Amino acid sequence: MSQVPGTPARVTAVDTHDIRFPTSRELDGSDAMNPDPDYSAAYVVLRTDDADGHEGHGFTFTIGRGNEVQVAAIDALRGHVVGRSVDELCADPGGLSRALVGDSQLRWLGPEKGVMHMAIGAVVNAVWDLAAKRAGKPLWRLLADAEPEWIVRQIDFRYLTDALTPEEALALLRRGRQGADERTARLLERGYPAYTTSAGWLGYDDDKLSRLAAAAVADGFRQIKLKVGADLDDDVRRCRVARSVIGPDVRMAIDANQRWDVAEAIRWTRALAEFDPYWIEEPTSPDDVLGHAAIREGVTPVKVATGEHVQNRVVFKQLLQAGAIDVLQIDAARVGGVNENLAILLLAAKFGVPVCPHAGGVGLCELVQHLSMFDYIAVSGTTEDRVIEYVDHLHDHFLDPVVIREGHYAAPAARGFSAAMRPESLARYSYPGGAFWAADLQTQRKGHAA
Repeated sequence: MSQVPGTPARVTAVDTHDIRFPTSRELDGSDAMNPDPDYSAAYVVLRTDDADGHEGHGFTFTIGRGNEVQVAAIDALRGHVVGRSVDELCADPGGLSRALVGDSQLRWLGPEKGVMHMAIGAVVNAVWDLAAKRAGKPLWRLLADAEPEWIVRQIDFRYLTDALTPEEALALLRRGRQGADERTARLLERGYPAYTTSAGWLGYDDDKLSRLAAAAVADGFRQIKLKVGADLDDDVRRCRVARSVIGPDVRMAIDANQRWDVAEAIRWTRALAEFDPYWIEEPTSPDDVLGHAAIREGVTPVKVATGEHVQNRVVFKQLLQAGAIDVLQIDAARVGGVNENLAILLLAAKFGVPVCPHAGGVGLCELVQHLSMFDYIAVSGTTEDRVIEYVDHLHDHFLDPVVIREGHYAAPAARGFSAAMRPESLARYSYPGGAFWAADLQTQRKGHAA
């Protein structure tokens, strides 16, 4: 359907896809809590009758089983989006965000947490992708170029004003405009610092860990991350292997993926302290604000980092207010989309806590780079002690994949949010009827028959 001349463009359809990749076969992504992940995306496309053919692409990340539930949650939002004016959506994504979050019946399923909130994030991110495409800019530049007053209007300050008021956010953004042109030039020239988790998946043997850690340093990364938490003796051995390979001057972070109780987290992290870990990530439940504070006190000088599974801006606010974390890790697809992540970035700036995003899943590197680059140019003004996670698989399925040069993310140049997957990948890895999964199921049936 094409736009009728003289009439405003509308959203005509919301298409969803259950996309799954068989990463469990090589133990890519394996950690102490998730030993066999199949990296997946509940993927959404906003179709429009825009005369220029623009579409908005978004997704949220899961690790296999249950991805169909996430897709169903996105489907439940279709009625809020179809028929909406494209001009109005792109001029005020925050308006849609508030409408989705505020749905009086859907809100009961949260509020602002879990599957429904992640579905809202996928749709909201698709709107931002559409807005950036129509503006002819990559999302990081659309945000960095925007007037501070407009950015503030995109943010829901409900539940935040005891920690961050709209006036304080506006002051932070106005201050961030000073030197923005120079920082943009540096970003385009050098990129944004990255660290890699690709060497440290828990299922890898020592030889693979050693080889990949050495390759990471050779490729210019100044920080790697190891998964820990299943067995202390194994962790001691693996940390020793990694540290012997990367040397004393490259940072090594460790990540427990919520495996421990508070006392156990302190004991285990202290046992690994001889290897000079830079941070311990997700040492306990992401909802346990006071537990994180106790762990932070108990493991210093090792830093505490979390955020990958923090469900909304309110929990981030509390982590900051309680002095519970040293490093805040936003996730582009866990909370309610770009609008909520803008609030979280400004909260972190208010409290002076560096943001080092989580990006260890399909498409997460592509998305979150835009948010960190906006933060650098227009909010924090620095990349000191700030790195974006990088994993080296599944990028080839995207039309605008991340580019890493000498351990840095190159600034995306293509318009949009870098969210669009290749049509052939959507067709091949749709579950269960895509070409890969249909063939896989047939192979399994033959194996059972034999």
